[in-house]
Amino acid sequence: MLQRVQKILAQAGVASRRKAEELIAQGRVTVNGTNVKIGQSADAEKDRILVDGKPVRSERFVYILLNKPLNVVTSVSDPLGRKTVRDLVPVQERVFPVGRLDRNATGLVLLTNDGALANRMMHPRYETAKTYVATLSSPVTPSLLERLQKGIVVEDRKVLAKDVEQLGPNMVRLSIHEGRKHIVKKLFVGLGTHVDALQRVALGPLSLGTLQPGAWRALTDAEVRQLRQALAL
Repeated sequence: MLQRVQKILAQAGVASRRKAEELIAQGRVTVNGTNVKIGQSADAEKDRILVDGKPVRSERFVYILLNKPLNVVTSVSDPLGRKTVRDLVPVQERVFPVGRLDRNATGLVLLTNDGALANRMMHPRYETAKTYVATLSSPVTPSLLERLQKGIVVEDRKVLAKDVEQLGPNMVRLSIHEGRKHIVKKLFVGLGTHVDALQRVALGPLSLGTLQPGAWRALTDAEVRQLRQALAL
């Protein structure tokens, strides 16, 4: 797969993307024996990329499904010293979470070092569905379910919920394609109720299944293929 050389260097852990651009500008990076220019593309799997005469070894892509517990930050690091999802996944690869999940929400978080896949998942064009189970502060009514399916305007944009299903007196399952901060909670505030607990149970074709809180696993090859197919990669 063709990628900009500075991106390949950053993914391989050689340097940050900005520093990689400096290395290229200084003439220290070659592809198949030829000095490259900033913005030039290469294939990390097929081309021979050298920095200061030393080969760049591409980091293998890993895909990890985590059941995020309560009060864990969906980030690589936290300036306040709070526990992050990265703390729960002790792998050598430089993985990062795809998208966000509120600290006081639980459930499925995907971590990867595949930047192209992560960007596709977060891009509105590909409409990656996010499925949640929300426990509300008031009973679920037929009117609430109907309004969810018809759509609610949140901050001047209409949000449509799909596959809406009542799971209990105060519990509802729904899928949305929005990625805005606190969007599910704001959606229910617009319906006159509040979310007491929120769990993400699916992300695109990926399902949380029976994975326990705080536990994680690598995606199977079949899951990776299914995910890449859904994202047209």
